[in-house]
Amino acid sequence: AAARMNALRGGFVDVINQVDVKTASLLKRVPGVKVEEKNGGQHDVFCMMTDIPPFNDPNVRQALKYAINRQEMVDKILLGHGAVANDIPLPATHPYYAKDIAQREYDPDKARFYLKNSGLTSIEIPLSVAETGFYGSTDAGVLYAATAKGCGLDIKLVREPEDSYWQQTWMKKPFSVNYWPGQVSADMQLSWTYAENSAWNETHWKNPRFNELLTVARAETDETKRRDMYHEMQQLIHDDGGAVIPMYMNHLWATNSKVSHQDEVGGEWELDGLRCIERWWLND
Repeated sequence: AAARMNALRGGFVDVINQVDVKTASLLKRVPGVKVEEKNGGQHDVFCMMTDIPPFNDPNVRQALKYAINRQEMVDKILLGHGAVANDIPLPATHPYYAKDIAQREYDPDKARFYLKNSGLTSIEIPLSVAETGFYGSTDAGVLYAATAKGCGLDIKLVREPEDSYWQQTWMKKPFSVNYWPGQVSADMQLSWTYAENSAWNETHWKNPRFNELLTVARAETDETKRRDMYHEMQQLIHDDGGAVIPMYMNHLWATNSKVSHQDEVGGEWELDGLRCIERWWLND
């Protein structure tokens, strides 16, 4: 992060992405540098493999979802450069976002209730983290472990090697971290990571009703019926899925003052939906 920031300040590069939130305010003070951000659909995930104990028990999954303080993570990990999420992958700006689903809050009593329903009063759970999984995941894991402790959930952080994380940890170990960018359609967002037959189904989640709705919604032309289907799919992910989604992270980038772009930029992926080369320009 320091090398990239210095490259921008020294004029060696025109644009840097994924600006470190801890240094963004300092970078804003540098003459000739612009720092911008966009609220897209990128979300951070603690992903549980739902076919491996103890995560194959929906009660344990629910307990873990109630044992996390989402607002604290937005404040302390993202330093405000993001928003609280509700264990569903679509952001509040998406037309199919299920705003009718009540926001899940940190609730130790409910966490202990669901843990007791699983037949346990306490449990030790390893959590694999690495900064490549998502920015600040190590510190986020520390916060998660602290809030979960009072719920009977003893989360033990396992700091995995950065250079081999995607090959040896993600989708290999039962509880790990990841992030997903927003997608251009609800179907793409839900199909990539939650469809039973998807290669990227990181939680190994298999819900027959969800998969049925996902298929039917693609062909539904009645907008009201289609919206209802996507809402039900989000409810299923929220209640039964193996993804703890605590926060949406803003896309944060910096450019030198020579770089300009149109007023509205895409937010599904970083750097104007990965189209900055096509749509941004250098001033004379």
